[in-house]
Amino acid sequence: MTADCVIQVINPNTSQAMTATIAGAARAVAAPGTKILAVCPPEGAPSIEGHFDEAIAAIGVLQQVKLGREAGVSGHIIACFGDPGLLAARELASRPVVGIAEAAMHMATLVATRFSIVTTLPRTLIIARHLLHQYGFERHCAALHAIDLPVLTLEDGSGLAQKKVREQCIKAKQHDGSGAIVLGCGGMADLARELTQELGIPVIDGVSAAVKMIESLHALGLSTSKHGDLDFPLVKPLSGMFGSFNG
Repeated sequence: MTADCVIQVINPNTSQAMTATIAGAARAVAAPGTKILAVCPPEGAPSIEGHFDEAIAAIGVLQQVKLGREAGVSGHIIACFGDPGLLAARELASRPVVGIAEAAMHMATLVATRFSIVTTLPRTLIIARHLLHQYGFERHCAALHAIDLPVLTLEDGSGLAQKKVREQCIKAKQHDGSGAIVLGCGGMADLARELTQELGIPVIDGVSAAVKMIESLHALGLSTSKHGDLDFPLVKPLSGMFGSFNG
């Protein structure tokens, strides 16, 4: 791995505690010489738990991608399981952009024929299903499970959310016929290694998976194609709050 790999890891919500969790998971798997730059938008939603939250978060993601591009990073990770703003970010970026849901699903298919997803609130299950169809993995996913707790309970110190994640992962292994489990929230990033050891099957965190994908693309000298729909956005004057994207 070349020494100049700098990966911008974007937590699309405004939680500094969750950003720190995500950063720790990214650094734990980063190769020597890879620098992790973990950021979150200064304004927006404190957690992302629906389509409305994702729409708000996408603007913050694009703002951070613009800053990362100006800083010359080697790639960008969108560290929310909804992958908010992913295609727009690829238009704006000059380097690869990987979403953690996309990365985790890809990685799961390399180590198992079927996988299960464990996420937070039941309402986000439909978003995960949309992504499965969008990425072409719907036939690989055996089942989806929700711990029925808000995202921020992963950071409240009670340990309840972590307990529920473990219970749902055990349930998935016992009943789904899956060979792997995908954790469906960036805030679960620090749980994958321990659960993999305990359950004896791959438990995949999308943050870690995305780091290794960006490193691989960087080492291969590959970036997002600018031929076709992912070419840079058409130049046009943007007004109001979007003026920061001009130039």
